[in-house]
Amino acid sequence: MIKTRSLGFITAAILAAGATTAICFGDALGLVAAHSAPLAAGTVAALGASTRPLDAIQHARPWLTAVPGGPQSLRGKVVLVNFWTYSCINSLRALPYLRAWQARYRDQGLVVLGVHAPEFGFEHDPANVRRAAAALGVRYPNLQDNDFAVWRDFANQGWPGFYFIDAKGRVRGYRIGEGDYAESEQLIRKLLAEAGHDPSGVAVTPIAGTGIEAAADWNDLGSPEAYLGYAKAADFRSPGGIRKGASAAYSAAPSLPLNGWDLRGAWTVGREFAALDQPAGALRFRFHARDAHLVLGGAPDGLPVRYRVTIDGAAPGADHGTDIDADGWGEVKEDRLYQLVRQTGAIRDRTITVEFTRPGVRAYVFTFG
Repeated sequence: MIKTRSLGFITAAILAAGATTAICFGDALGLVAAHSAPLAAGTVAALGASTRPLDAIQHARPWLTAVPGGPQSLRGKVVLVNFWTYSCINSLRALPYLRAWQARYRDQGLVVLGVHAPEFGFEHDPANVRRAAAALGVRYPNLQDNDFAVWRDFANQGWPGFYFIDAKGRVRGYRIGEGDYAESEQLIRKLLAEAGHDPSGVAVTPIAGTGIEAAADWNDLGSPEAYLGYAKAADFRSPGGIRKGASAAYSAAPSLPLNGWDLRGAWTVGREFAALDQPAGALRFRFHARDAHLVLGGAPDGLPVRYRVTIDGAAPGADHGTDIDADGWGEVKEDRLYQLVRQTGAIRDRTITVEFTRPGVRAYVFTFG
């Protein structure tokens, strides 16, 4: 098990350096259990951020879900800006809190505003984002930031990013990553009180995600994100290594170490994803976590692709995720994150195998929780 370490000093160093590389902070810089950077409170903003953040929002386009009254109506409101992308498990696990805060404090003057900044190519498509947002219950205003213009104006550094803006338009707190939700809610209440509202009558009750949105088991998480495109791939174990950008026949490794993976069958490994070229292909990953997810894209013909998951060579049974049944069967119908495993017993090193029945499927990244 990897020891938990604070990301505060790492985040500060990144901000100070003015880095622009987007990372999913559930596994920032490969530190599996260090799942968040501390909330910075007071009259603060990330280094390099605009001092007038609402101006960046006012001129941004397109709005997937509009702000009632238009972006200009945000002035004088307390605004929580959340940078997210719909295939990122860290973004998904933050949604129960964002939905609850919008419902609790909307009448007190809070506006939760999503800025969808895509990680993968399919997330640039507004139709995909609208479909995902509807399925996830994201009903608050949501902006599509395909060129990362708003991201850069806020000097954001990863998903999920949270920026707390007071009624005078100043960033009063920010954090990158999951966690510290109680502290975040107290800051929201403070900013609302400063704006002349009285949130004292709003009960602060526990918020908990279910299904794919449930909080990770951070204490027993020993596997990082594992990208399957060659641009970020690591620990690939099929004999001969990755053949970049060309169809090639791969075979399974004799054995897999923890966090190692391989392919079987004919695949083309591109920068972002590995695409199956012929029927009966498979991929494996050796992991240590309660949950295992895989971001998958559908076949070009638009028809579902059946797949089967096994854990250590057996059907998952009670350990199946929300997107497969107890026998391990599921279907890729749209481009998104699929939950394959949620273990119910003791966590130990396991090998997940995903076998696909026909070609065309794209596999982007394994994530864990």
